[in-house]
Amino acid sequence: MQYKIIPVTPFQQNCTLLWCEDTGEAAVVDPGGDIDSILAAVERQGVKLVKILLTHGHIDHAGGTAELVARLGLPVEGPQEGDQLWIEQLAQQGRMFGLASAGSFTPDRWLQDGDQVGFGNITLDVLHCPGHTPGHVVFFHAPSKLALVGDVLFQGSIGRTDLPDGDTHALLNSIRSKLWPLGNEVRFIPGHGPMSSFGDERRYNPFVGDHA
Repeated sequence: MQYKIIPVTPFQQNCTLLWCEDTGEAAVVDPGGDIDSILAAVERQGVKLVKILLTHGHIDHAGGTAELVARLGLPVEGPQEGDQLWIEQLAQQGRMFGLASAGSFTPDRWLQDGDQVGFGNITLDVLHCPGHTPGHVVFFHAPSKLALVGDVLFQGSIGRTDLPDGDTHALLNSIRSKLWPLGNEVRFIPGHGPMSSFGDERRYNPFVGDHA
C-alpha cells in the first residue's frame, strides 16, 4: 500500500490518499475540504478513487465529504455511529468556520470495532477509539505497519477532549488498549502534524507515554 498526505483547509488537516499498487484503486481518508487539491493529487498519482473513509465527524476531517460524493458518487465508510450528530451539524459548522462547501451526509456504512474496509487488494482493520469524539475510528494496515489515527494521537500529544462529547479517560484508554498492542514499530499518520511511531510515543509522549 502506498500513501500521500495532503494537508487541507486552514486547519492543515492531514487528508491521506491510500492506493493499491496492484490494482490502482485508491481511497481517501478524511477529506476535510480543498477537494480540488485532493483530486489533483489523485490525478498526479494516476490512481482511481473508489471510496471515502472517515475517522470522525469533525469538520476539518469530514467537511469536504458531501462535495466529493456529489462530484464522484463515491461510497462513504465510517466513522462509528456515535459521531452521527457531528455529521448532521457539518453545514452549521461550515458557516461558523467559513467553509461554505461543508454539508451533512449519511455514510453508506457505519463502522464498528473489528470491522474491515477494503479497496483493490488492500484491507484495513477498524478500531473504535472513542474519546476525542464518541464515534472515532482508527484504520490499521498490518502488512505496512501503518495506522491512520485521526485526532486520537499526535507526535508528543493526544487529541483534545474539551469539545462536546469529549472524554479524556476514554481517549487514554483507547490509546493504551487499542493502539499500543499493535506494536512499537507501527508508524502512524495523525490528523495534524508530523508522523511518528507508537514506540516513540510510548517513550516520549508526556500525556500517554509509559512514564506519564
